[in-house]
Amino acid sequence: MTTGKTSKLPPISTLGPLIALLIAVVFFATQSDRFLSVQNFSLILQQVMVVGTIAIGQTLVILTAGIDLSCGMVMSLGGIVMTKLAVASGMNEYLAILCGLLACMAFGLVNGLLVTRIKLPPFIVTLGTMNIAFAITQLYSGAQTITDLPPAMTFFGNTISLGGAALNYGTIFMIVLYVFMWWGLRDTQPGRHVYAVGNNPEATRLTGIATDKVLLMVYVTAGLFYGVAALLSVARTGVGDPNAGQTENLDAITAVVLGGTSLFGGRGIILGSLLGAVIVGVFRNGLTLMGVASVYQVLITGVLVILAVATDQLSRKGAR
Repeated sequence: MTTGKTSKLPPISTLGPLIALLIAVVFFATQSDRFLSVQNFSLILQQVMVVGTIAIGQTLVILTAGIDLSCGMVMSLGGIVMTKLAVASGMNEYLAILCGLLACMAFGLVNGLLVTRIKLPPFIVTLGTMNIAFAITQLYSGAQTITDLPPAMTFFGNTISLGGAALNYGTIFMIVLYVFMWWGLRDTQPGRHVYAVGNNPEATRLTGIATDKVLLMVYVTAGLFYGVAALLSVARTGVGDPNAGQTENLDAITAVVLGGTSLFGGRGIILGSLLGAVIVGVFRNGLTLMGVASVYQVLITGVLVILAVATDQLSRKGAR
């Protein structure tokens, strides 16, 4: 049985995102003198750190041939829980952050239980929990933005100068998370089990691996990353916004697909999702510098997703 190790991935899945990013950088560099500035690249990284962190959890789910439409709304709920508990309830800020993370993990647990115990399709499950998370967020916050946050919640928004670029701690933390998950998926047994479940769940089960436990672990872990993304979002904006997360679910899926992870499960490299998030950020930043209207940015992003999925399909057919 194939375990889905990264060394067995098709070259297009490995090199495609990097090639696409380089082409995009070269193109936009010819269109705007400001694009290649250090300050602009640091801005792009800051803009993608939230979606990039969500994409880590989304990658885990998609590697198991699932999908999580609730990620953006769960992130928004986590941000509201931690900020309101700290500001309105006077809870210790670190304990409030922990409660926000646990709220996101609880949604991951619900998603996982519905998928593994009742055998509902991940698309339907997460579509439902997406709306539930949105409703709870609006009710709990009273649809009001939460301000005057304690320092611990805005820490990751602070910046540090590296090589003339102002990077915030959140961006650095996101990169550290990607490196850690890259190692975890490549070199640990639980990571190899994730690939195996996505590649062939029945064959994996017959080898003695508890596939339901693997799936449950994946959804709970994904929820944890959504909670971390909530903290980064709060730190970047300085507020608890009940309307955050409206488009982050699709942006995260876009990043994962552009990064070369197969929607059919079992194939992909976690670092590709980081490249995918940066590709989306580069396109939006470059098109903005060119003066292109935002509606065309959305259009181009949609075309990129279709091309990425089509490439994945062709790669699968070629591997047969």
